[in-house]
This record gives sequence, structure tokens and C-alpha cells, in this order.
Amino acid sequence: MNFDNISKTELSALSLKIYGASHDEKIGVECSGLPEGEKIDLDELSSFMQRRAPGRSKTSTLRKEADLPVFVSGLCGDTLTGDLCAEIYNTNKKSSDYSSLAFIPRPGHADYPARVRFGSEYDLSGGGHFSGRMTAPLCIAGGIALQLLRKRGIHVGAHAERIASVCDRRFSPLDGTLDDILLLNERAKQDGILTFSDEVSASMEREILSAAEAGDSVGGIIECAATGLCPGLGQHMFDSVEHVISRLAFAVPAVKGIEFGEGFGVASLRGSQNNDGYRYSNGNIKTVSNHAGGILGGMTNGAPVIFRVAIKPTPSVFTEQESVDMVSGENVTLSIKGRHDPCIVGRAIPVIEAVCALSLLDIILENERRHKNC
Repeated sequence: MNFDNISKTELSALSLKIYGASHDEKIGVECSGLPEGEKIDLDELSSFMQRRAPGRSKTSTLRKEADLPVFVSGLCGDTLTGDLCAEIYNTNKKSSDYSSLAFIPRPGHADYPARVRFGSEYDLSGGGHFSGRMTAPLCIAGGIALQLLRKRGIHVGAHAERIASVCDRRFSPLDGTLDDILLLNERAKQDGILTFSDEVSASMEREILSAAEAGDSVGGIIECAATGLCPGLGQHMFDSVEHVISRLAFAVPAVKGIEFGEGFGVASLRGSQNNDGYRYSNGNIKTVSNHAGGILGGMTNGAPVIFRVAIKPTPSVFTEQESVDMVSGENVTLSIKGRHDPCIVGRAIPVIEAVCALSLLDIILENERRHKNC
């Protein structure tokens, strides 16, 4: 059975390949289709990577990794030159934490289906290729995409809209969205859970630490927004803006759901309440509301694109759980050891920004390729 630690996807203009595993010597990303000649701020990229990196706060795993990208190809100095390849070296592995679990699947993890799919020789230390660790190389490509979008007047930001029972306010749906994104980008330079206020961030942190003290974990919701998108970007059906974003969003291991605009809330609305009316403003057509989340018929309508993803509670918990020994065929009680995040929402925020940026950049580059610039 082939169990190469490689995941790849072909989008319209971009292609991505993520390789390696959580406890391999290194993990990496290959990205083709990026525009050549564009300059990248490497210090800004490093700062973006640190937001996702482990071991930076008391609400994250104790595993510490520098997460410094090493560019193998595609970058000369600070300039993109072609197909990109970048790697991150894993320097703080502790595979012994997983030695006793080789054939005892951890509830909530991919262990059992991975064993069935890839056989007994597959190394699941740290979750293998199924680990959230693999979002680090994704953030290299996504961090570059964020910069390329900003040069085109497009801004992306995200925050923890909810952790457990604690909620932050949502993005302003129309005129205030850009201000919200700029505020979050400034607040991202601080420590703590990224929200619109210190008070909400502190409350979320207390919720996480309370679960951690009980040997448990919590999940939450990340809200992401993008502004500066002209109307008419995207396609209908299989290449819709929602489809492209969702496809990459579900590459993030903890994502269990996604909604755009009002999302599932439309079920309780009437059409007259859900429809976004139009008006002229300074000679341009604008919507008067944004229940659609900036997308109609799979295409942007000029309003901010806004979506939310549900992040499951970290499956690695220290309370006893039921499992099986796949060698002896016996039922067992499992107690997980090691270094784990009691909540991954905070570290997943830049990952969702990366997902959004890569999706939108792909759509825009495909639009530019067709000479339909707006």
C-alpha cells in the first residue's frame, strides 16, 4: 500500500502540494502558478508564521518549533521567480509519547481509518500527515498569497468568533469590514486569542484553561472576511467562490463545517429578509445589506466576502476514553499522554486566513489569465 506523506490539489491557476509528517525531519510545500517578479516581505511572512507556531502561549501545546521557512526554489532574494518550494525543519519531536499507541486508535483522530487504509507500517507519531502540524507549510504559501492580494487592494482578516460559550462580535457586514480587518491585523501583533477586544480574549483564555485543568479541550468558530473584491469574480457550480474556499478550508484537519454570510441562519428568514437590495452610491452599484456573504451564483457581488468555519475540540484529551487494541483484539481504556493544545482555534486563525488568501488569489489569477481584469 502506498502511504507517501503527500497531499496535492490542482486549482484553476495554482497547484499545491504539502509533504512530510508531524514527526518527520521536515515538512514542506510546493506551489506553482504564483506570479513571477513579485516581491515578498520575508519579515512579514515570518511574523505571520509565528502566529500559527506552537508553544507560544499557555493555551497552546508545549511543543516549541521555530517554523522558519527554508526556500528551496522559487525565490531569489525577496522576489518570486517561478514554482515555489519551501520547507520547515521539525526540531522538537517527541515520538516516544506515541509508542504505546501504535495500534490503539485515539478517539477523534484519523488513526483507525489510516491503519485500515495504509496498513501496519504507517507511522502515526504526532498524527503523521493527518496532523494539524501540516498546516504550517500551508501557511507559507498562504502568507505569500496575503501579501500578493494586498498589493491588489484586497485585505483578508479573521478572528475567534466563538470559543466554547464565549462569543466575540462579528465583522461589520459592509462599510466597516475593512476597518475591522485592519484592527485585527494590528491586534494580531499582541499575545492572546485574536478577537476584537481584550475582554473577550481574556474570557476565551479562561474557558480554555478551565477545560485544560479538567484534562479536556474546547472548540470554536473562526470568522474570516475579505474586502476589495470586484463583482463578477468566480464561476457557477463547481468553480464557485464558495466551492474554492470550502475545498481548501476542509484541508485543515479540525474544520467540521463552513457557512457563508447568514449561512444556516437563512433557514429562519423569509426571502424578503434574506435578499440584499441594491442602490447607487457615487456612481457604483452597492448592496444595502450582506446576508449573502458577498457571493451570489458562485460569484462575488462587490460586498465583503464573509464566512465562518467550525473548529472541533482538540481530540487529544487526558480523560480516559474507550478504544481497542488492534493487535490483541481486546477492548481497552485509553489515557493519552504528551503535549497537546487544549484548544486550537487561536492557532488556526492564521491558517484560515491562508486558506482564504490562496482561494481568492487563485480566482483572481485565473481571472487575470482570461484578460477580464476589473
